[in-house]
Amino acid sequence: MKFANANISRRSLLATLALAAAGSLAACGAEGHAHEHGTLRIGASPSPHAEILNDFAAPRLKERGIELDVIEYTDYLKPNEDAISGDLDANYFQHINYLNNYNEENGSDLVNVGAIHYEPFGIFPGRSSDLDDIAEGATISVPNDPTNEGRALLLLQDLGLITIDEAAGVTATVNDITDNPRGIKIAEQEAAVLPSTLADVDFAVINGNYAIDAGLSLADAVATENADSTAVREQYVNIIATRPELKDDECIAALVEVLKGDDFAAYLQETFGDSVQAF
Repeated sequence: MKFANANISRRSLLATLALAAAGSLAACGAEGHAHEHGTLRIGASPSPHAEILNDFAAPRLKERGIELDVIEYTDYLKPNEDAISGDLDANYFQHINYLNNYNEENGSDLVNVGAIHYEPFGIFPGRSSDLDDIAEGATISVPNDPTNEGRALLLLQDLGLITIDEAAGVTATVNDITDNPRGIKIAEQEAAVLPSTLADVDFAVINGNYAIDAGLSLADAVATENADSTAVREQYVNIIATRPELKDDECIAALVEVLKGDDFAAYLQETFGDSVQAF
């Protein structure tokens, strides 16, 4: 009888541990899809975001019993829409400034749960290569989405090419250019197409992720943002975003922890060089 009680106690202990483990995974989101079973569904730009998630984060999360399901997007709107609708648990493609602007324009309440990396903007050569001797009336293409356009124009201002109305700041558009001594033509284009239209312009100011997708590195740029600027890094650091009800989700917290680990910076440097920098 003594041994039977011991076996019952052992079975009870194992059952308790199994329930605790199941509860831990169930805590990874309370909404009724695969996430309840320890799968985290996250939307991301192909590179570097999806590459980082698949190559670096996924194997480390698997060791913790969390499967990572990465859905790739090539635009800047759908990942937030799908996070809001619940089709995604979180996304990883945007910087803080973009998220804040998106929430303001759409009446949404997505939250930043982790600052992960920073991608300096670069100005890449197209028909021309000498930015210091840029021709009168040269064309420079910039992203046309809010915040990224302002960010690109501020970089051109830092280089002395144009002057922007100070009140506009990071929300500047071409309408806020107050001085343009060289008569530079600013071509506003969707961020994703900027690398493919380089041959049609003299220079292009390209987002880091789209530059990487096109096989460009920061070393190819003729000018870059000052990556050491605290203001720039804090506004444009790329983040994990999710719905408010998942801000304390254990699986998402585990993902952020993995991407803030001691070996992450070394992975980024080895894989992307200075194009992607740990925050």
